[in-house]
Amino acid sequence: MMTLLQRVPLDLPILQAPMAGAQGSELAIAVSRAGGLGALPCAMLSPEAMAEELEALRAATSGPVNVNFFCHAPPAPDPERLARWQAALAPWYAEFGLDIEAVPAGAGRRPFDHAACDALEPFRPEVVSFHFGLPAPELLARVKAWGATVLSTATTVEEARWLEARGADAVIAQGLEAGGHRGLFLAEDLTTQMGTLALLPQVRQAVEVPVIAAGGIADARGVAAALALGAEAVQVGTAFLCCPESRASAIHRRALMSEAARHTALTNLYSGRPARGIVTRLMRELGPISDAAPAFPLATAAIAPLRAAAEAQGRGDFSPLWAGQNASRCLEVPADEVVRELAQGLPC
Repeated sequence: MMTLLQRVPLDLPILQAPMAGAQGSELAIAVSRAGGLGALPCAMLSPEAMAEELEALRAATSGPVNVNFFCHAPPAPDPERLARWQAALAPWYAEFGLDIEAVPAGAGRRPFDHAACDALEPFRPEVVSFHFGLPAPELLARVKAWGATVLSTATTVEEARWLEARGADAVIAQGLEAGGHRGLFLAEDLTTQMGTLALLPQVRQAVEVPVIAAGGIADARGVAAALALGAEAVQVGTAFLCCPESRASAIHRRALMSEAARHTALTNLYSGRPARGIVTRLMRELGPISDAAPAFPLATAAIAPLRAAAEAQGRGDFSPLWAGQNASRCLEVPADEVVRELAQGLPC
């Protein structure tokens, strides 16, 4: 079985986590130039926008690139659930003087499909990664046909085995500490979710493909711990969010560098699927998990006007302030400095 570094020509086994909505090609370029694997999140990009970002990447660095997609099944409309969601949000719409009936329907995030693959293929990215499982076999075959290494996220041993059996070349073991969306896809039971240091050795024992550790890793000590437990590489997200190459908002950055970042929770309010972020007013007052939230990704549309209204007042009360449980290294430093710090945890 080939190691990850035999598959992907990296100087350092450090992957930048794809963070949709908080970064574009600039961060991926900086990490790639520093010797790691930069990632471009594409779940919120049209094929045309994705092509523009990839053109910028290819022009700025010759290093490998990871292009990331979601693999969710678009849900059927559920008018009854939507009505319950609108009723739950109605008090805040009234507070801001907004019309909840005027909210346009819209998914906000698209799964990997043939249109995305058509736009992606001319660039032949060295790595293509997926969240929420893997795409249909014919799509996966197209990606593999140009020689891409395929990664996907597992949050349980069962998911890791499933991914290996269906063609993933490496598995990202996502611990419960990780910021952003949980990659769980075989079940919705959050009690199955483990911390990184518990999940990682179990996944390493269960599969033969390379394992990448994700969740709670923010410095050299975290890198060393992950490698000691069997990871071939680490994936880091939160520590990059305050870098100048990030597109995180000023509100998001302030929260990450404040005491508020010590309190995160899993919430389905912002998208309809569990994701870890800094606790906000919305999460406190409605509860972080709500049965009223429409299925992923339909919850996003009705939150967007509240987010915009609050952010116009300089507040993140309704913003998805994605963050992992370890924001201790969120500093306003260049991304290459973050990579160098992480690399100090690698064996000499």
